[in-house]
Amino acid sequence: MSKTKGRLIGELFERNKRDLLGCLTRRVGHEDAFDLLQETFMRLMRRREIEPIVDEDAYLRTTAINLARDLSRHRKSMAKHVAPGDIPTEIAEAGLDPSQICEAKESVRLYYAALTGLPPKCQEVFILRRFHDLSPDEIAHRLGISRNMVLKHLRLALERCHAALD
Repeated sequence: MSKTKGRLIGELFERNKRDLLGCLTRRVGHEDAFDLLQETFMRLMRRREIEPIVDEDAYLRTTAINLARDLSRHRKSMAKHVAPGDIPTEIAEAGLDPSQICEAKESVRLYYAALTGLPPKCQEVFILRRFHDLSPDEIAHRLGISRNMVLKHLRLALERCHAALD
């Protein structure tokens, strides 16, 4: 990245961070807003299109809003696959006693909390791998990221899930 582009992005960040952070906080909550703010500017930095951006502030706001929508979609997708309080069919059919069912429910709750606490891209990679059974190469191609990045996201997701259940 050239010094000129870096300086421009720094100026845009200083001019827009408060507004974008407020917008993102209202849409996704305080905890995820910072990650989405960072991703908004990362997308601007990685942008390779030749034509110039006419209104940088509007471009950033639109990018931030789209990222917030993506996060909401990921959360809904996550909720379809794992809901707190659900007992996996294998456990329900095993005829376990109430204390074991209670432990299973708590494990599901902790697992769900760990998954929803992941960064949006990490959640997406995890869902595509675990619930849609896509290979790391397929995920990388679909999301436009490297295979190594897919593996890093999977490693983080698994570490967080294991830590939550320990």
